[in-house]
Amino acid sequence: MAFTLRAAEGRDATALNALERTCFGDDEDSFSPSQLKYLVTKANAQTRLIIDDDGTLVGYGTLLFRRNEKKARLYSFCLHPDVRGQGLGQRLLLALEAVALTRGCDSIYLEVRADNRAAISLYRRMGYEVLHWMEDYYHDGCAAWKMLRSLGEGDGAAT
Repeated sequence: MAFTLRAAEGRDATALNALERTCFGDDEDSFSPSQLKYLVTKANAQTRLIIDDDGTLVGYGTLLFRRNEKKARLYSFCLHPDVRGQGLGQRLLLALEAVALTRGCDSIYLEVRADNRAAISLYRRMGYEVLHWMEDYYHDGCAAWKMLRSLGEGDGAAT
């Protein structure tokens, strides 16, 4: 199966919401359709999508940017369970890192659920380092790890 990487648009909000529900359920920490549309159309953010050859959204990642800040925040990142283990997470992270570099950022930070072993493993393989533990970070009481990756010359991939 072939996969395409592209920037998100406002028309993608419904598909983003469906993927969000598949990956994260309906808990308090997942985004609403209106929040997703705002992230894509109005926020100081960039969202990249992975689309399969049937036109179905199978993954996305969103970076947030702040004025006069050299750090981007990986705000959301998910892959449909059916496509995990195919290297798409790495491909998506590389694309997001390239976006951060073109925006003048020198690093990316994120928070990840302490019980999300697959995501933690991916981030570590990609060079993200643990900064600190964040107790009771998520709505359900789960803790998180804050992680950071410094971006240097030659990092990232074409978007």
